Amino acid sequence: MRPVKTVLDVWWARIAEILFRSFLIGLFLFRGLTAIQGAEREFRGAWVATVYNLDWPSRPGLAAATQKAELRALLDRAAELKLNAILLQVRPASDALYASQQEPWSKFLSGKAGVSPGYDPLEFAIAEAHARGLELHAWVNPFRAAVSTSETLPSNHVAKKHPEWVRRFGKQLWLDPGDPAARAYVIGVITDIVRRYDVDGVHLDDYFYPYPLKPGAASFPDDTTWQRYGARSGMSRADWRRDNINDFVRTLYRTVKATKPRVRVGISPFGIWRPGVPPTTRAGLDAYGQLFADARKWLANGWCDYMAPQLYWSIRPADQSFPVLLDWWRAQSHGTPVWPGIATERIGSQRPAREIIEQIALTRRDTSSPGHIHWSMKALMRNQGGIDNLLRSGPYAEKAESPR
Repeated sequence: MRPVKTVLDVWWARIAEILFRSFLIGLFLFRGLTAIQGAEREFRGAWVATVYNLDWPSRPGLAAATQKAELRALLDRAAELKLNAILLQVRPASDALYASQQEPWSKFLSGKAGVSPGYDPLEFAIAEAHARGLELHAWVNPFRAAVSTSETLPSNHVAKKHPEWVRRFGKQLWLDPGDPAARAYVIGVITDIVRRYDVDGVHLDDYFYPYPLKPGAASFPDDTTWQRYGARSGMSRADWRRDNINDFVRTLYRTVKATKPRVRVGISPFGIWRPGVPPTTRAGLDAYGQLFADARKWLANGWCDYMAPQLYWSIRPADQSFPVLLDWWRAQSHGTPVWPGIATERIGSQRPAREIIEQIALTRRDTSSPGHIHWSMKALMRNQGGIDNLLRSGPYAEKAESPR
């Protein structure tokens, strides 16, 4: 026999139902608000390469007014797409796209090394970027000294002032990272940028020791510094080279922070730390063993404010999988943000534009500091494969502040 419900029973049941529904609505609103808050902060960057005039200026020797107009157009597009950071290459090869007392003007501006373009491109870029709500990170190549051994270098180029630091490798000139004075020189150049310019960050690319020329070719010619500094160190030559780069990264980070604490230090290593790490990963290059770049160590020790491994592969291949590599890098991060580089430039020949949208979604998963960087701005300038349209209607529908 079923018990008879009293008015009080019905009343308490109604109250319980209302409270439960209120709880569900509150939970839904909380989760929705949390998701919105997460979307409000995201690093959305794009690299702007100046070496070989890849992104800007379109060619060397343009008038200052034309260079400025091209850069304004580039920054306008970045702002329209709701990016919030530009990583501008200001030192491609021991040269300067800014007014420097230490290194000559870049030939990628005027067409001839050492010749002023008639204005200060970095100063101009910072002012124009900030006016559009964009961060400006000064991207430097630390150890490349000249892109060609045949080019005529001005008298104030480091290869002229300090030839004892410089090595010929293939068709290029490189500063020897094994020389402590050469490392200190590069740190001084970067610190000068931080001290004199209102940059939001400094950014290192993936060139430490240079990439191998080809299988079986001679290795980097550092016999002199190895005999002077490494042979009696108790380390193998490979470990000594890695130690040189570790010392450079550690010292640079501490020096930048001591000079201007708010400036971020970012590094963009090759996207695979070592072949077979993680276990399913295949690679033809060993960044740890051939570039002597132990990016995992830099993360573990907090020697950067963000890491941007170049994850230029697709989502689905088992041997070079974007999500597998992203998860591995984040597992090494010890709290340092991992904002991967994504290969927007490869839309069309190797992947559809929709996959870039999917990769951005993956960078937002399971993190309190989402972010990513497009290689490169040129692909966004030409709306490659319709990517701009997809970004505007999808992940970039709303603005996002940069994570802090």
